[in-house]
Amino acid sequence: MLDNIWFEAAIWMGLAFIASLISIRVGISVALIEMFVGILAGNFLGIHETTQWIDFLAMLGSGVLTFLAGAEIDPKSLKANIKISSTIGILSFALPFAFIWMFTQYVLGWGVREAQIAGIALSTTSVAVIYAVLIEKELANTSLGKTLLASCFITDLGTVLALGVLFADFNDTLLIFIVVLAFVLWLMPRWTKHLIVKLGTKRVSEPEVKFILLVLFFMGGLATTAKSEAVLPAYLIGLVVAGVFLTDKTLVNRMRTIAFTIFTPFYFIKAGLYVSLKEVYLSAGIIAVLLLLKIFFKTVGVWPAAYRFKMSRGMSTYTTLLMSTGLTFGTISALYGLNNHIIDQGQYTILVTVVILSAMIPTLIAQRFFEPTVKEMNDWNQVKEEKHSLKHFS
Repeated sequence: MLDNIWFEAAIWMGLAFIASLISIRVGISVALIEMFVGILAGNFLGIHETTQWIDFLAMLGSGVLTFLAGAEIDPKSLKANIKISSTIGILSFALPFAFIWMFTQYVLGWGVREAQIAGIALSTTSVAVIYAVLIEKELANTSLGKTLLASCFITDLGTVLALGVLFADFNDTLLIFIVVLAFVLWLMPRWTKHLIVKLGTKRVSEPEVKFILLVLFFMGGLATTAKSEAVLPAYLIGLVVAGVFLTDKTLVNRMRTIAFTIFTPFYFIKAGLYVSLKEVYLSAGIIAVLLLLKIFFKTVGVWPAAYRFKMSRGMSTYTTLLMSTGLTFGTISALYGLNNHIIDQGQYTILVTVVILSAMIPTLIAQRFFEPTVKEMNDWNQVKEEKHSLKHFS
């Protein structure tokens, strides 16, 4: 990397700018293009390492994006669609986790703990990718969009719980984190609403945004101190303030603009840097098999459940493909395994490559061939509600 921080920033923002232009030209989500640009930069432009400030912006991008994804989940919609969200979310986590664990342990010959990390990393669904795609296509506010985000929440909650139960260091710091998080989640809606009412949302200084970032930073620090992950409290905080944001979209729109302009490009481009085409070539067979296994078991769990809840074949396939993505929690789980000497560098490269490919390939196919329109999403919700009403009436 260059020694001059301004040139470094110019290169990274230049990559983000190019990704935006390509995204507009080809009609594919900018998140996927940014990851692809990251792969090219890492393999052909000599950008192999990141600096501390780039790592911070990328980390902030994942945290703010995860918070915004939680904030998009309408509590009433979540309650109304809890059955389908829970069904899809649980199956989306449980089947890949169990079968990939068994495959890596008994077929690839990995150790038990190594196989467990593999199962956790490849059972995830990427809330960052799904949210970015839905926002870009203006589908986040549809019933299906909110159902997808809620299902993703259930899946990743299973991932976090599995990582915590199997590997967490249960100590006083973790207990303090849980207590403080519960307290913050209880009061966060009241605090946020009070700030909006008292200060309004038209001040240049943006005190509401600063307050939310303050809470996210503090809880992220407490989470990492407890050897958890900063994105977990960010997601939960977004979820509890979603009801407040429904009455005033100004704040969330401002945070969304900030996130997609400054933070998330660093996150997605950095994710692409993890893919070494040389390592992909050397481990292509294992990577391909694990990727196919993840998509297969996601399909086995999600597609029948989606179709059972009156989605069309195309919409069920679209839902399945998006639920097959992985990025944030997948890379976090793999990195946790590497940092704690559970998996080695080769296994880490395999898992991260599979995770990133799962973020790109299913999403690309879903957008190109199966993306429903807003009308189709609304029609699905209407059919579902009519079916429920007829069943209740009879």
